[in-house]
Amino acid sequence: MTFSIQEKLLHFKQPAGTSRGVYTTRRIWLLTVEHDGRTAIGECAPLPQLSCDDIPDYEAVLRRFCDIIEATGAIPYDEMRNYPSMLFGVETALAQLSRTDGLLYDTPFSHGEEGIPINGLVWMGTHDEMLSRLKEKLALGFRCVKLKIGAIDFAKELDLIQHIRKHFSREEVELRVDANGGFTPDVALERLQELARYDIHSIEQPIMAHQWSEMAQLCQLSPLPIALDEELIGVNSTDEKIRLLDTIKPQYIILKPSLHGGVAGTREWIALANERGIGSWITSALESNIGLNAIAQLAADIYGPKITMPQGLGTGMLFTDNIPMPLEIRNDCLWITKRS
Repeated sequence: MTFSIQEKLLHFKQPAGTSRGVYTTRRIWLLTVEHDGRTAIGECAPLPQLSCDDIPDYEAVLRRFCDIIEATGAIPYDEMRNYPSMLFGVETALAQLSRTDGLLYDTPFSHGEEGIPINGLVWMGTHDEMLSRLKEKLALGFRCVKLKIGAIDFAKELDLIQHIRKHFSREEVELRVDANGGFTPDVALERLQELARYDIHSIEQPIMAHQWSEMAQLCQLSPLPIALDEELIGVNSTDEKIRLLDTIKPQYIILKPSLHGGVAGTREWIALANERGIGSWITSALESNIGLNAIAQLAADIYGPKITMPQGLGTGMLFTDNIPMPLEIRNDCLWITKRS
């Protein structure tokens, strides 16, 4: 087999506000593999200042791994464990190459027979911007909405959440919030108690990562279920994953395959969480439609058929120059367009 690498710069339709600044562009590497006259494609998409493999010589390291696979015919998992976005691109390209139908996994979702429920994502912004974006999501038919908080005054964010609950009950709209580590440990519990008054499903990463004892205490005392996200980045060995889960004991973990170990690492995280009664769901991380398609098919293979927990798979529709794929959002579900 032979690999070719293409760097691509994607442009956001609207600036995407995150806890690490505002993104207007997104750099990815597309990995094309050819074998016996067939081709497949995977996406390698590290997030700046967040991925553990966000490195200056990214393409050179990726090329070296491709050379090893070309020579041996096998993925060097031990070496690639600490390069999750590269591993994800390689794994998904080879999964597609292994099939003759162009799919990655044999599921009802992959065949266009059922959709995956997803949450509508409301980006950080002013109070009015977030309220307007929320109304757009609800008008489109979303019944699970995720709010990015931490960019404006906490009182204003509470006011927005209170406004939502005034008009929509928990049964009508499931609310998730993502603090991206925006609270300090000394105020976090008090803020979680305030948020819990509004029937919120869960909060992602209330405090910054690498504060295991503080996070463990929050998970024990919080009236609001806590989901770990950034906390999992860079925790790539099985022993370390076990130590983290057994120390912090979160209610949920959220898996982004490009950040959390590729396909193999994501499956391992979920298996370890299941053993401990910890819930999970899968989220994309600003990949193009190539990556989103692979992540969605992986989610369907792990949790399906008939997924009921909304996944975080709506971010592939954010770019002006996205790569065409047979993906569409109908109401609050992501679908692969069924082939004729």
